[in-house]
Amino acid sequence: MTIQATYTPGKTEEKSHYFLPFLSTFYEKIAEPFAWTAFRVAIGGMLMVEGYPKIMAPMAQVGFVENLGFHPGWLFSPMLAAMQFFGGIMIALGLFTRPIALANGVMLAITLWFHFAFPYGHAFLTDAGVAALKSGSPFFTPDGIKRLADGGIFFLEQVQTKAELASLFWTGGVFLFAAHGGGHWSMDKLLIKREF
Repeated sequence: MTIQATYTPGKTEEKSHYFLPFLSTFYEKIAEPFAWTAFRVAIGGMLMVEGYPKIMAPMAQVGFVENLGFHPGWLFSPMLAAMQFFGGIMIALGLFTRPIALANGVMLAITLWFHFAFPYGHAFLTDAGVAALKSGSPFFTPDGIKRLADGGIFFLEQVQTKAELASLFWTGGVFLFAAHGGGHWSMDKLLIKREF
């Protein structure tokens, strides 16, 4: 009888992709979950702040949503308010993160398109308005005169850029959570123990 030995190679340790491999546990267990959670709370919090005035006046957006082609406005205006405010709370908590983030992502993508398709305009004042401003009207503060000296062109460009960049940031942020979920420190993982 012969005994045959089989060689099984031992587990080879995976080479770390970090420059400082001793920090890998810190990165994976603390830094990444913390950063993911902080970003999720920031995105959800900003949606709550934007949605709060809409929750206080849920029918205020009727004309806006109908101009976008969403009829009836009496249905879509409160839905927009609820998606932003309550959806923001749920994203911040990481509860039902993927479906809520996807719904908000679609809404924010439409908002982003709206800001590009319908900019704020070229100026506040006509030439006659600029002339009245420069004549020393008591109706304008010194800061107002500075801001509107060009008719409001620079100010409106700033407002337009802010609207576009904020919508782009929020849209990208919620779609990130729609794709990847709420992360390690989300209600989905901590309470439900699973994600959608």
